[in-house]
Amino acid sequence: MKILDWYILKRYLGTFFLMLLLFIPIGITVNLAEKIDKILENEVPFIEVAFYYLDFTIYFANLLFPLFLFLSVIWFTSKLANNTEIIAFLSSGVSFYRFLRPYLIGATIVCGLALVLSMYLAPKASKGFNEFKYEYLKKGTQTQETSDVYRQINDDEYIYASHFQPKTKTARNFTLEHFDGNELKFKISASRLKYNEKDSIYTLSVFDKRIIGENEDEIIHKTSVDTILPFDFDELTPENYIAETLNYTELNEFIEKERRRGSGNINRYLVVAYKRWSIPVSAFILTIIAVAVSSIKRRGGMGVNLALGITLAFVFIFFDKVFGTMAEQSAFPPLIAVWFPNISFGILAVYLLFKAKR
Repeated sequence: MKILDWYILKRYLGTFFLMLLLFIPIGITVNLAEKIDKILENEVPFIEVAFYYLDFTIYFANLLFPLFLFLSVIWFTSKLANNTEIIAFLSSGVSFYRFLRPYLIGATIVCGLALVLSMYLAPKASKGFNEFKYEYLKKGTQTQETSDVYRQINDDEYIYASHFQPKTKTARNFTLEHFDGNELKFKISASRLKYNEKDSIYTLSVFDKRIIGENEDEIIHKTSVDTILPFDFDELTPENYIAETLNYTELNEFIEKERRRGSGNINRYLVVAYKRWSIPVSAFILTIIAVAVSSIKRRGGMGVNLALGITLAFVFIFFDKVFGTMAEQSAFPPLIAVWFPNISFGILAVYLLFKAKR
């Protein structure tokens, strides 16, 4: 039986990696054709472009690997069915579950590689991919203001501003409140805040500081003050893609810090964290579905299996995107949103497996 295992396992891994090698150059070519004008216009160095497309390859391989895996399993399993090889295997006394074993071994290998990719390699590639995109391809798109930002920056201090401008490192209607337990000790307010990167200091215009006393308050007013404040300006308005650029350990620490600060983007970050696990696990579910769908020899041949497989794959991606967006934009629980496609397709996998076995 080891011959059967090795035969299927080699076809499983070989077809999967071959499909990656075939589709990634196509993706690079399409992307380059779309971005070549911007690249030439901004005179981007060749080495920067080369590293960008290396990051692009890793980023999209991690993003689309479930689709590639699903289609590759359907492809080579359909060929086995059309050549009546599966019938020969099962006629020799091999049970359908025993026939499935090398597929699960292959899924375990792919899942392990996908975990390493999603936990460590893809975040680094995502950082390079997004930095290149915003530096060269989307210049001027990061000028949007962030309104009504409220943060707890440490155990005792809270800040608020009506508008933050990441591009110019400025804020309007800024306040900082310092507490000792539940008791307010002092409050700083300024009509405008400016962060000076060179000196790592903040300039506060129309500065007021109210110190709470036992009998009366002390108010200090100045036209302008240069001072050090206990937060980094970039941490107040992190980019939407920041969670994608952190490895799993850094991401968990970042989420905990943002939760303490009362960030409104927690669900967005949790979706990214949960997907680090859910996408690799989908390798098992999609493998079982692909085998169950394509192991039956059909009248229409391989085309029917591929059509059915592509339909199921896009339904899976649709569920993943829709529920992920729901969790990011509403109070829908991120854990349920991320794992719902796996759970629903897991139930479908059990049903199709039982039907295929019969």
